[in-house]
Amino acid sequence: MHELSEIACLHALVGLALVLGGSASPAYAEVMDDVTPLQQRWAQVQYQTPQDARAKAFEELAGQAEAVVAQNKGAPEPLIWQGIILATWAGAKGGMGALSLCKRAKLSLEAAMAIDPQALQGSAYTGLGSLYYQVPGWPVGFGDDDKAGKMLVQALAINPDGIDSNYFYGDYLIEQDRYADAIKVLEHAAAAAPRPGHEIADAGRQKEIAAKLASARAEL
Repeated sequence: MHELSEIACLHALVGLALVLGGSASPAYAEVMDDVTPLQQRWAQVQYQTPQDARAKAFEELAGQAEAVVAQNKGAPEPLIWQGIILATWAGAKGGMGALSLCKRAKLSLEAAMAIDPQALQGSAYTGLGSLYYQVPGWPVGFGDDDKAGKMLVQALAINPDGIDSNYFYGDYLIEQDRYADAIKVLEHAAAAAPRPGHEIADAGRQKEIAAKLASARAEL
């Protein structure tokens, strides 16, 4: 189980949803016009900002995300990105104060899932699964490895070739000491197709995948 100070609580969850699945309706397009700047800024903060400046930058981005959610009531996509940003802010902040941010992230992702669990190619499942295995369990937090596994498997069912759905499931498998299975999943993540317009996030994620693969291979 990760300590809160180590929670990449998702590095996004981390790009989690950078492949923008969903309807091409005008309403969806308008929502994504508001969400895309959050995605792009998240990648800049996560992968191009000095570590000691990330917490403040994510705090500012969380305020912007809150405004986007308010402007797009009933849309799941802003809620997903609000969850991603809050979770990654928790990872940058560390300490016990991070737990409250993880709880807020969980609420945002659950709200998105209640609206449309398929939104952004099932990214709410990936986000929640990541939280469940990275946050400490009872009595400190809400972490639950069994729930994490179920969520992450569901995310893969929706998006079997996604870089993030495979990355987080692979990382989860490492946490479960299932190194051979983790290597297969992480290799699939490494082979994911590039996402036009998201070069920063993809490059950062590929470095993380390479590090996890090296760790898993060293355990065999």
